Amino acid sequence: MKPQYFLIGLTIVTIFFMFELFSPFLKPMIVALLLAVATNSLNIYLKRHIPNSFILSSLMTILLTAIFFVPVLYCIFSFASLINKIDQQALIKIYEVTLQWVQNMPDDFIFIKDQLNTILQKVDIPEFIQKLFSIGAFLGKNSAKFIIDMVMILIFYFFFNFYATNLSHYFKDALPLKREDSNALFYESSNVMSVVLYSILATAVLEGFLFGFFISFFGYDGILLGVLYGFASLIPVVGGLIMWLPIAIYEMFAGSTGNAIIIIVYSIVVISIIADTFIKPVIIKYINQKVVKTPTDVNELLIFFAIVAGLSTFGFWGMIIGPAMVTFFISLIQLLKKFSDDFYSIEQSIENSK
Repeated sequence: MKPQYFLIGLTIVTIFFMFELFSPFLKPMIVALLLAVATNSLNIYLKRHIPNSFILSSLMTILLTAIFFVPVLYCIFSFASLINKIDQQALIKIYEVTLQWVQNMPDDFIFIKDQLNTILQKVDIPEFIQKLFSIGAFLGKNSAKFIIDMVMILIFYFFFNFYATNLSHYFKDALPLKREDSNALFYESSNVMSVVLYSILATAVLEGFLFGFFISFFGYDGILLGVLYGFASLIPVVGGLIMWLPIAIYEMFAGSTGNAIIIIVYSIVVISIIADTFIKPVIIKYINQKVVKTPTDVNELLIFFAIVAGLSTFGFWGMIIGPAMVTFFISLIQLLKKFSDDFYSIEQSIENSK
């Protein structure tokens, strides 16, 4: 047996046992690695001002915790607490008021009236309440696992940032590619993933803050609804609509038509038009020019489907894994395009030399 075949076989067996050994930590490690790659450009940018690797890695970890994990944890605990405090009688009253409102609709809207009556007849309030309690129990049961995963991700994220230079050099040397091609693949992947991550964060933080701050004046939980609006804003076209429309309808049912109109006008004019159309592109452009070396345009609809696919396949952390896999695929395609262009140029040179 040739030595290289023996080494290949031994490597495959070792990889299998390594996979078994670290399988409980694979998902947190993958998520942390993807986040570290996506924020590598920010790491490089901040390193000019903070040369100490330990302080820089700690700062990056704290920023990630504050921007992403703390709001998500707040949502989980708020939902669990809210579901446990549901007033069944209030839900029944809302259902009865809604049913009465639909029945009193003019016959000019007979089609809409019939459709709403059909939907309301299928609503079973006791069953709905039971499902809500089941969701609350599920959140309470899985919140501990989520916290453990979150802590592991933050630990791995810290070390990936702390040893970023050594790890990148090691993997670049290990890849069976030329040094310049390894650099191109790494920086292209990091660049595309950075653009996606910063775009998502800029959209979620900006619009979530604007909505949460505004809605808190009406007695709602501004932090919870702001975080939910931030996630909803990732959905193209109708993202914010699924947040402010139910609140506006609730205000109308509660007899506060003026509040409903103010919420609708603010959400459309300030958030959808001013913030989303004018302010968000400026923020993303600034981040790309200052942090990302070569900005890349990634279709929002593609990112949305990547998030949905990631959530359905990998669970909550698929929200990060899905877009990262798609952007890495885009980077590979661009690198293959570069290879094909180089190969075509060589062929042209050969043809011209003849």
